[in-house]
Amino acid sequence: MDFKYDIIVVGAGHAGCEAAVAAANLGSKTLLITMDMNKIAQMSCNPAVGGIAKGQIVREIDALGGQMGIVSDRTAIQFRMLNRSKGPAMWSPRVQSDRAKFIIAWRSIIENTPNLYMWQDTVTHLLFGNGEVAGVKTRMGVEFSAKSVVLTNGTFLNGLIHIGKVQIGGGRMSEPASFGMTEQLRDIGFKTDRMKTGTPVRIDGRSVDFSLMEEQKGDDDFHKFSYLDTVQRKLTQRSCWITYTSEKVHALLREGLHDSPLYNGQIQSIGPRYCPSIETKIVTFSDKTSHQLFLEPEGETTHEYYLNGFSSSLPLQIQLEALQAVPAFRNVHIFRPGYAIEYDFFDPRQLNPTLETKRVKNLFFAGQINGTTGYEEAGGQGIIAGINAHINCHGGDPFTLHRDEAYIGVLIDDLITKGVDEPYRMFTSRAEYRILLRQDNADERLTRRAYDLGLATSERMVLLEEKQKEVQKIIDFVSHFSIKADRINPYLEALNTAPLKHGVKLIDLLTRPHIDLETMAREVNPLRELLSTIKSQREEIIESADIKIKYEGYIKREKLMADKINRLEEIRIKNKFNYNGIQSLSTEARQKLTSINPETIAQASRIPGVSPNDISVLLVLLGR
Repeated sequence: MDFKYDIIVVGAGHAGCEAAVAAANLGSKTLLITMDMNKIAQMSCNPAVGGIAKGQIVREIDALGGQMGIVSDRTAIQFRMLNRSKGPAMWSPRVQSDRAKFIIAWRSIIENTPNLYMWQDTVTHLLFGNGEVAGVKTRMGVEFSAKSVVLTNGTFLNGLIHIGKVQIGGGRMSEPASFGMTEQLRDIGFKTDRMKTGTPVRIDGRSVDFSLMEEQKGDDDFHKFSYLDTVQRKLTQRSCWITYTSEKVHALLREGLHDSPLYNGQIQSIGPRYCPSIETKIVTFSDKTSHQLFLEPEGETTHEYYLNGFSSSLPLQIQLEALQAVPAFRNVHIFRPGYAIEYDFFDPRQLNPTLETKRVKNLFFAGQINGTTGYEEAGGQGIIAGINAHINCHGGDPFTLHRDEAYIGVLIDDLITKGVDEPYRMFTSRAEYRILLRQDNADERLTRRAYDLGLATSERMVLLEEKQKEVQKIIDFVSHFSIKADRINPYLEALNTAPLKHGVKLIDLLTRPHIDLETMAREVNPLRELLSTIKSQREEIIESADIKIKYEGYIKREKLMADKINRLEEIRIKNKFNYNGIQSLSTEARQKLTSINPETIAQASRIPGVSPNDISVLLVLLGR
């Protein structure tokens, strides 16, 4: 066995797996160290991938040559495209996954990736040399050397689980916490803090009365996560179920509030506002008489369900009594109560855009260690950290994504520029260029960059080029094909849309809300014949063309805005100023700019506390 590697990745969660596979596929000899090889990419919270804004991140990971989308498609037991009633900038894919098969699929990928090796152990210390990271030391006393190390420790650093007054050391239920790493990094100057989150009860479906719940089935169409044409959903599809709490449930929950660590102050760590515990909800929204509960299947064949909306740290007996007050759960049997967990994280403003730490060269952080939450946010950071760890080992320009290129770019820029005051979760509202960052075009935005890097395969590039060629062929056709008013007016009147007074180009009709290429093809033979020539990715190509046609004006306008801002991204200022010596800057700006040392003028403009006037001062000093 060799003890020398190019890259060591610590932790095999969603960040670690993406980092390790990306680095290995790029050619780095990579070691993935995990406490338990049977829990690789464990879905420690709900058995689902994607959702609002998160689904866009998964498609971006896939477009870059990552694995999360592929694994999600292979293990999906339900797929839904959320927000279809809104514009395409808001469409967000989401799957329910088979939790056990998700792990198996990921392990298969890792075991069959060239250059990638595994070791089951716990890392307790980093090794350093000449101001750089040099490797790791494990609980077994084994020392591994490496040129770069990526830390993806999740919730395991000094993790502590709370169920009422019961406290259990652990990173997840029945999994031990990791000790030593935080203390070592703090001693060399890293800023660290504590975060908290919670997870709901797990329920035995055999004890649920589904007749008292509302069924929610998945979509049955062409949508999926991966742009690869060969990845399809193959498992039996299952429904989710909806029910509600009541005033009786809330009364029972209130009886236990004094014993809730998430509520009573027992846990002082930073917690999420957007995903509150059930006990927090009944206090914060005391005027509400009910809250929605969403029952999600954990797998294709298991009876285990995850109760979304019932995150809790209340004592077991209180959780059980409150659940039994819900009619559908009156005879409920649970597999495991909900619990809270608190853990260490590091201020992400200590990172460069590559996710390399500013304090120690060749040391990278990715995932919840940076104060984020969610599998998708972790995976997005992981692939960027893995790519840049490889570049640090073998040379090349740093690989980063701008805010107009990817939600991953928004995520990382937010982290390193603004820091976190709660577990960071991606929302569409965080992205100023949502119409550019749609779920349907992540391949167009990112695959060529990943291919040039050597990560995206030629198969992906061929599919992208074919898609772009076919989309352009459709747009060219409808832009030049004329249609007469008397020919199409009966159809338009049947749709209750305004008839034409004279002939127009077909593209002018396709900009109307209730008209798309598929419906128009039923009326226009040449268009139908053109669409029939598309042999692969047919639905995806037609949808992409529809979106480009309908939203062309919005897309162009947003692109112009992004181009203006990107001019500021090209003005590099890192290490160019002694900010403390610039008295014309505000006091807060001097402090923030000194602390973060932004890469560009654009990044400086996004730092909280740096005003437009401060940016003007810097531009004047630069001679601009």
